Amino acid sequence: MACSFRYHKLGTGFNPNTLDKQKERQKGLPKQVFEADEMPDSSSYQDDQDDLKRRSMSIDDTPRGSWACSIFDLKNSLPDALLPHLLDRAPNEEIDRHNEDQRKANRHRELFALHPALDEEEPVERHCVPEVPKEHFGQRLLVKCLSLKFEIEIEPIFASLALYDVKEKKKISENFFFDLNSEQTKAMLRPHIQTAAISTLARSAIFSITYPSQDVFLVIKLEKVLQQGDIGECAEPYMVFKESDAAKNKEKLEKLRGQSEQFCQRLGRYRMPFAWTAIHLMNIVNSAGSLERDTELEMSLSERKGSWSERRNSSIMGRRSLERTTSGDESCSLTGFRPATLTITNFFKQEGDRLSDEDLYKFLADMRRPSSVLRRLRPITAQLKLDISPAPENPHYCLTPDLLQVKPYPDSRVRPTREILEFPARDVYVPNTIYRNLLYVNPQSLNFANRQGSARNITVKVQFMNGEDPSNAMPVIFGKSSCADFYKEAYTAVVYHNRSPDFHDEIKIKLPASLSDHHHILFTFYHVSCQQKQNTPLETPVGYTWIPMLQNGRLRTGHFCLPVSLEKPPQSYSVLSPDVPLPGMKWVDNHRGVFNVEVVAVSTIHTQDQYLDKFFALVHALDEHMFPVRIGDMRIMENNLETELKSSIAALNSSQLEPIVRFLHLLLDKLVLLVVRPPVIAGQIVNLGQACFEVMASIVNRLHKYLDTNQDMHGRNSLLSSYIHYVFRLPSTDPNSPSPDTNSSLTGPGGLGGSVHYATMARSAVRPASLNLNRSRSLSNSNPDISGTPTSPDDEVRSIIGSKGLDRSNSWVNTMGSKSAPWGSSPGSAPETMQAMERCGNRMSSHTESASFLQTLTGRLPTKKLFHEELALQWVVSSGSVREGALQQAWFFFELMVKSIIHHLYFTDRLESPRKNRFPERFMDDITALVSTIAGDIVSRFQKDLELVERLNMSLAFFLNDLLSVMDRGFVFSLIRAYWKQVSTKLYALQNPTLESLRLDFLRIVCSHEHYVTLNLPCSLLTPPASPSPSVSSATSQSSGFSTHVQDQKIANMFELSVPFREQHYLAGLVLSELSVILDPDNEGMFGLHKKVVSVVHNLLSSHDSDPRYADPEVKARVAMLYLPLISIVMEALPQLHDFTESHNQWGRPGGPQGAAVGTSGEETEGEGNSMISQTVAMAIAGTSTASPMSRPSSFLLNSQASRQHGSFSAESSRSLLICLLWVLKNADELVLQKWFTDLSVSQLNRLLDLLYLCVSCFEYKAHVVFTMQGKKAFERMNSLTFKKSKDMKAKLEEAILGSIGARQEMVRRSRGQLERSPSGSAFGSQENLRWRKDMTHWRQNSEKMDKTRAELEHEALIDGNLATEANLIILDTLEIIVQTASVTESKESILGGVLKVLLHSMACNQSALYLQHCFATQRALVSKFPELLFEEETEQCADLCLRLLRSCSSSISTIRSHASASLYLLMRQNFEIGNNFARVKMQVTMSLSSLVGTSQNFNEEFLRRSLKTILTYAEEDLELRETTFPDQVQDLVFNLHMILSDTVKMKEHQEDPEMLIDLMYRIAKGYQTSPDLRLTWLQNMAGKHSERNNHAEAAQCLVHSAALVAEYLSMLEDRKYLPVGCVTFQNISSNVLEESAVSDDVVSPDEEGICSGKYFTEIGLVGLLEQAAASFSMAGMYEAVNEVYKVLIPIHEANRDAKKLATIHGKLQEAFGKIVHQSTGWERMFGTYFRVGFYGTKFGDLDEQEFVYKEPAITKLAEISHRLEGFYGERFGEDQVEVIKDSNPVDKCKLDPNKAFIQITYVEPYFDTYEMKDRITYFDKNYNLRRFVYCTPFTLDGRAHGDLHEQFKRKTILTTSHAFPYIKTRINIIHKEEIISTPIEVAIEDMQKKTQELAFATHQDPADAKMLQMVLQGSVGTTVNQGPLEVAQVFLSEIPSDPKLYRHHNKLRLCFKDFTKRCEDALRKNKSLIGPDQKEYQRELERNYHRLKEALQPLINRKIPQLYKPVLQVNSHRDSFSRMSLRKLDI
Repeated sequence: MACSFRYHKLGTGFNPNTLDKQKERQKGLPKQVFEADEMPDSSSYQDDQDDLKRRSMSIDDTPRGSWACSIFDLKNSLPDALLPHLLDRAPNEEIDRHNEDQRKANRHRELFALHPALDEEEPVERHCVPEVPKEHFGQRLLVKCLSLKFEIEIEPIFASLALYDVKEKKKISENFFFDLNSEQTKAMLRPHIQTAAISTLARSAIFSITYPSQDVFLVIKLEKVLQQGDIGECAEPYMVFKESDAAKNKEKLEKLRGQSEQFCQRLGRYRMPFAWTAIHLMNIVNSAGSLERDTELEMSLSERKGSWSERRNSSIMGRRSLERTTSGDESCSLTGFRPATLTITNFFKQEGDRLSDEDLYKFLADMRRPSSVLRRLRPITAQLKLDISPAPENPHYCLTPDLLQVKPYPDSRVRPTREILEFPARDVYVPNTIYRNLLYVNPQSLNFANRQGSARNITVKVQFMNGEDPSNAMPVIFGKSSCADFYKEAYTAVVYHNRSPDFHDEIKIKLPASLSDHHHILFTFYHVSCQQKQNTPLETPVGYTWIPMLQNGRLRTGHFCLPVSLEKPPQSYSVLSPDVPLPGMKWVDNHRGVFNVEVVAVSTIHTQDQYLDKFFALVHALDEHMFPVRIGDMRIMENNLETELKSSIAALNSSQLEPIVRFLHLLLDKLVLLVVRPPVIAGQIVNLGQACFEVMASIVNRLHKYLDTNQDMHGRNSLLSSYIHYVFRLPSTDPNSPSPDTNSSLTGPGGLGGSVHYATMARSAVRPASLNLNRSRSLSNSNPDISGTPTSPDDEVRSIIGSKGLDRSNSWVNTMGSKSAPWGSSPGSAPETMQAMERCGNRMSSHTESASFLQTLTGRLPTKKLFHEELALQWVVSSGSVREGALQQAWFFFELMVKSIIHHLYFTDRLESPRKNRFPERFMDDITALVSTIAGDIVSRFQKDLELVERLNMSLAFFLNDLLSVMDRGFVFSLIRAYWKQVSTKLYALQNPTLESLRLDFLRIVCSHEHYVTLNLPCSLLTPPASPSPSVSSATSQSSGFSTHVQDQKIANMFELSVPFREQHYLAGLVLSELSVILDPDNEGMFGLHKKVVSVVHNLLSSHDSDPRYADPEVKARVAMLYLPLISIVMEALPQLHDFTESHNQWGRPGGPQGAAVGTSGEETEGEGNSMISQTVAMAIAGTSTASPMSRPSSFLLNSQASRQHGSFSAESSRSLLICLLWVLKNADELVLQKWFTDLSVSQLNRLLDLLYLCVSCFEYKAHVVFTMQGKKAFERMNSLTFKKSKDMKAKLEEAILGSIGARQEMVRRSRGQLERSPSGSAFGSQENLRWRKDMTHWRQNSEKMDKTRAELEHEALIDGNLATEANLIILDTLEIIVQTASVTESKESILGGVLKVLLHSMACNQSALYLQHCFATQRALVSKFPELLFEEETEQCADLCLRLLRSCSSSISTIRSHASASLYLLMRQNFEIGNNFARVKMQVTMSLSSLVGTSQNFNEEFLRRSLKTILTYAEEDLELRETTFPDQVQDLVFNLHMILSDTVKMKEHQEDPEMLIDLMYRIAKGYQTSPDLRLTWLQNMAGKHSERNNHAEAAQCLVHSAALVAEYLSMLEDRKYLPVGCVTFQNISSNVLEESAVSDDVVSPDEEGICSGKYFTEIGLVGLLEQAAASFSMAGMYEAVNEVYKVLIPIHEANRDAKKLATIHGKLQEAFGKIVHQSTGWERMFGTYFRVGFYGTKFGDLDEQEFVYKEPAITKLAEISHRLEGFYGERFGEDQVEVIKDSNPVDKCKLDPNKAFIQITYVEPYFDTYEMKDRITYFDKNYNLRRFVYCTPFTLDGRAHGDLHEQFKRKTILTTSHAFPYIKTRINIIHKEEIISTPIEVAIEDMQKKTQELAFATHQDPADAKMLQMVLQGSVGTTVNQGPLEVAQVFLSEIPSDPKLYRHHNKLRLCFKDFTKRCEDALRKNKSLIGPDQKEYQRELERNYHRLKEALQPLINRKIPQLYKPVLQVNSHRDSFSRMSLRKLDI
């Protein structure tokens, strides 16, 4: 009777949201279209790009003004589809209604089906269904015997296989006998063999090994028919003859065959040992595993080294010696190896005196040694082929060791496979589940040395007798091979001429089910005469002995050493043992023991344990009323039965664990029986309840303690849980139970008397077949419609046992065959039953009633106790160690109790009765006491015994969960409340997360009840109920359960955890209170539980979502009502949630405009106790912030330290919590929500909006990579680098430049120092670190994507797309409700602003086309309802909206485009209607487009052109406004936009050429000189591009220029002293800034509508730009410039008295100056390397003959830039078309090939005049504001580059650029060039000055650098180097020059040398102080050289030119000292 609950599968414990379930629920999802996933047709797109590249490169191909062509383009393009009725004027309500219908159509019903299940460990409420009790198997091995061939075939040979464990010295399987003889050989034995039974013809066997190890051998033994001669003689022919010589030895073989035939005729029934061999099993398994295919292994021992060689190809495997052993017990698994075919070629002949097992173990141990003794023996060559493989799951044609067929057994005539019984090496703990009763008799040795008379060829005949007459031998001895199934006798093999033989036979006997005292084993010893002599009989009896089977009622097994009698034993010998000296009998050797034999029983009937035996015997005696009882040597009378019974119960603790486990089911059944039916002894009722309870507790604990490996995660021992689940049943007096007499049928054909409990049964993961007998009704009072009475079960039993089959494979359900519809019930309920059967985890189902059990009861039913009541009572009154024991395993007693309760209710037909009347008061009190004390234990002991308490806590929870199904729910709730109270009291005193976690587990388990929802009374109103929770019958049908409507009550109660709510919805109230307690930020200790508590809620909602009972939307709304308070809980927790928006935008969060107010809040929080957010923040949220009165609450104030000081959630938990929130919002009743929103304060509504904003980011769709077949990535969104450049980059920049970060708050927040979060502290350029850190969650998913199949990836994308769409639609629905609410409230502006913000944010994320069209519809409705909102208050939002719409207008998906164009058109139209001028929208659209174009890389102008055309079409068709100026203005705007688009096309061409791209943007920006807003936009775009490329200095310059531009306007608008005066103020930062002042009042008046209205044209905007500039300078390492920027900022902050900002700034300044100090040399910060690049050739278009100075990153080598440019232009024009000019000489264009493109690249250095050097002192000075550069070219007059000293000239070229570096671009045109030529002597002077400087530097360097110094010295005074100082002196100073013009130079050089020698001397002196003793010699050498040099120079230096000392001519002094006389050529 499986008692099941109809809906049990729907409780969370049984409804895991598994992947397959998810897949099932995800069927039929539509594919959502995302722009992010759309690809342009890449091939054609690429070709266009290449075309563009090859075209001319001119920037000015089309002059900017060519309106005509642009309009022509536009007019000819096609519009997208227009939206119908867009221009109709419909009432707002109707529009809303229409939008809503559209939104609600075709929505996905189950949100959680789209959300991946939480990856938690196995959820705590899941009870795994225990394994069905089944027969035990180890690892199974299939051995097939294929063939056995000898060199000669003269007689039959018989073989057997068995497994041995050498280490344990134990035979670990029974024998498998097989016969591979040919038919004709078998025929030799015909007279002796009856027809062979099919079971004995098996050639394959399945061995089971429970403990596989390296010590297991497969031993093969061969026997042959007994013949004359010892084994050696008989084996000789096998060793001598070879098969190949068969012809030669024909006669000899014939003779041998003839002899064999004679022996077979005469001695055919006897055997003799012949040969044996062994296989080391693990070698096979390991080597088979390592080979490539099914292996054939050959084993031979003939060579000195045994080897395995592969038959097919012997070279594949190296030689592996057979004995190779693998060290230690490596994991020996037999399950996964490849099948191997073995060929065994060598056998050892048996030694007659070494037959015992002891000898065998020695041989086996020896075999593993390399130098085996066995090697030296001559082998018998043969060929035995075996297949060894892991056994299949369900082998066909299998026979059990008892010869029963195991299904599937399709045909009884097929040769079977035998299962071989295992004798496990160590104990195996598995309860008996089948009937098995076998006896193995192993004769071991006999000693007849002292027996008189001839007895040499001895055999033992073994018989199993049930009486003393010879005819009483029973046919129960199993046959071996090729014979009958059963025999009455068995003979052991004969050892020739041995008076004291050893035996190795194993005789297997099938024991009768019931034994009597007369059953015994009889051994008869015979002498067999081998020679045929006259008058000698074949066999002569030479002795007798026996073993009685029972002794005092117990089976006798073990080792026996028996005396042997010489005569037949006398009458009635069988009841005595042969040890007893019977009178008048003769015994061998004076009655000494001479025969050793071992008897082993494998039985599920005989316990073989004295304590168990005694207990069972006493209980049996009670049943049968048989007194007195004999137990052992005692006779127990009825009067002392009670004490004996009690002591035997207590003594059960002493018995061995193994038998206890084997007989566990029976033992527990008997104990239960004694509790329920106290026996009547001598007229007294004896209560054994306490004794049984104690012994049960101790047995259960023993099992737990010693068998801890098989426990589930709740610590339930699987043996016990399967007992409760399948076996336990109440001893019952069911009217349907069969009467005892019908029961006789049970001893059916199987002859199985005894209990049906041991009937054959299904054996695999299924229930025993016999267990279905009474499975009559499916029980749950939630399922009253199934009923019916069972028929009597005996016919079932008969059919099950009668089939004599064993079904191990099919699930037990099938054994019922056609009867699977429950008796008497309608077929319609069959599925229910099936459900009940498969029901996973119904902890309360049961084994069926067993007939024999009933039989034992019907005899006497004196009293009847109820087991659960007795159990509860015993438990409550227990104390001390018993109570402790019961607590340790509380789960066991709880589950027993519950199962007992259910059985009781079922058998007494009380399942329909009202719950209140089901149980007596007494029992309820016991349960209450029990729960209360156990809760007490949990609270008091959780710190000491955590493990115990965890188990106890879960057991209690499961118990209460079960009680909810059967007891009055109000009562169970009172129990839960009692527990709750105790835990809460403790928690109040001691904030301990462990205890809280225990309570969570408890709650989660209780809530996993299948009627959880009903238990929460979702339908009743919130009126305080009369009782804590009246019992609602769960049988109420679903429909009626949800019928009542919500009355208008205080709606807030439904949304808060108010008292009425908690009383009404008790369990849901508990769950939500837990959630709110743990999420409470002040609850410091509970952070660790966030994930846990969220998963409780997630789990519940997910299960409601998939529950078919709640599929109806109205019903779901009711369910959602239980969770309404979740909304406010999540709102409270908002500051702690993971911030998903961060991934969106690199500059910190989108904040609200009054971040300023928030900034101050950090300090004030502490004082405010436990309010969650400080007052200031709250004010800010409420929108009454101090900074700007009209502003709206900030979105994410999460950064203020106020709330962030608490631990925040992980992304995963936040995501789960948010999906729960969305579920509630999706399913709750909209009217209820709307009423509640109306009651919320503005700040709360804004909180909700912030929450929705977060949800948008959280569920944003991440584009999926799909690999095309070639493995190319369709788009590489994979790694961060490619990702960074993709759309997100564009999104981020937009956000930053124009986007939703309102500029003001952006700046404010940045200045508050929040950027510190990014490592570099900067705004720009830190995208990598920021983005990739925050977004790790998504990239984690991607890393796993690599190993998924394409289909999986596509499925994943499908799900993600649907989830993103559904989540956003839910958000949109909620926004609509909020809008409806807000329209009636007074402060709607702030709320509507928030709504708009969320909408815009959602447009900015990756969205599906489906969502966007609804989103745009909502946005249009919003604008039409509240136009003033957008155009007057939320101006920035308007700008934002324009950007979003434009972006969607350029989408590749046409539906998105048509909706976006419609929205944009209506936006303009509304703006126009409000003020007849839509300058604002015009301006904003234009700016947006510029921004879009500037920052986006994959922007398709074709799509945008279509949208513009669509807008034009709307304007033309708009009849209402046809008469106004509106259409013209629209056209105007559209053309303007189109113009910008044309620039875009250009930018596209230069996508790959960064310099060109920046030049183009520079030009566009210049074109907007008159439109400051747009110029600003383009400067920002440039800044973005530079940051992307890490050109931080340039980015900073763009920002400075922007700031200067803003300053110009601010100074025009308002006269504030502390603001910069305009560009002039910025001169110190960069001299280039003045170009921003080109604007004057007459060009633009700042007051005009729409001009300078951008968010940057404010003081805060200016501050923000400067801050960003400072940050970028800092990243560029230009700390001096940072100082200059702050000089402008400081006065502004001082004027605003903003001490905090000032503190931050000074902190940054301190950092900057600190870095300057540390990096003074300049090596640490490299500012840039400069190259002159000239372009020559018509291919370059307008670059031809242009020369630029390029600024490259520091330490760029000439080769690098040359390679880059050559590569770039090579790709564009073709590699053979581009040449780099290698020298730096002036280029003569006439000499160049006109068809090629030439690039000349020269390294240049900054050039400063001498006077400049006074100001440019530091490294920074020398690298900033650079306009002049120089490079030198050596030449000689005859055209070579280099010549001798006296002819070497040098040309210096000085270049001047149009702007100073760093500028807003990285290449600047050269506007001026001059050359200076130095004569040879001037070159020499420069060289010497340089050398002298080097020496001076090296000498005075601090710290001193000896290496450097020696290097310089070596170059100066080392052995005279070619062109060294001496040579210079000799060339230029040896004689006075003839040309007086050169006198000065001569003198200058002479003075240089003077200086030089002095410096050399200083350097030598310095070096002397630095060197160690090892360099003394080197120093001397240097000094010698120096003196030589000095002597040589002496005359030259001292010669003065007299003419110099009287003035020759007036010299005009010139600023440049030595270029005075040089030739100067100016090239302008």
